[in-house]
Amino acid sequence: MSTESESTDPTRIAFVCVQNAGRSQMSAAFAERERDRRGLGDRVEILTGGTHPADRVHDGVVDAMAEVGVDLSDRTPRAITAEELRACDYVATMGCSTLDLGDAEDDVDVRDWALDDPDGEDPERVREIRDEIEDRVAALFDEFSDAGDGPGGS
Repeated sequence: MSTESESTDPTRIAFVCVQNAGRSQMSAAFAERERDRRGLGDRVEILTGGTHPADRVHDGVVDAMAEVGVDLSDRTPRAITAEELRACDYVATMGCSTLDLGDAEDDVDVRDWALDDPDGEDPERVREIRDEIEDRVAALFDEFSDAGDGPGGS
C-alpha cells in the first residue's frame, strides 16, 4: 500500500461478533449515525459481520434500537472475512471473537469491548447494553476525529 494514499483513504471501522445479530449490528448502526452527525460521510467506512452469522437480527435488539429511532428490521447478519478486517483501521469485537489478522496485527487497532450478549435478555438489560454501545461508539469517533483525518501510518 502506498503511504501517500493514507491521508485520503477513509478510516475503516469494523464491528464484529459471532452471530452479527445483536451487539455488532447495534454498533454499526450507531457508527453510521455518528458518522452522519459529524459530517464524515466519505471519510469513514463502516463494516459489520460475524464469524458464524445468524439468520436475522435478534428481535429484542430490533425493538431496543427502534426505541432510539434506529431501524434494524431490514438488516441481515453477514460473514466478515479476514481480508476485510485486515483492511480496517479499527476493529471492535464484542467480547466473543478471537481474530487472527496475521501480518496485519500491528496495523489494525483491535479492541475487545467485552459486552454481554443481548440475545434472550429482558428489554431493560438490552437497553443497558445498547446505551453502553452508543457511548463506546461515540468515544471511538472522538478518538480519531480529534486526531485529525484519522489514523496515519506508523
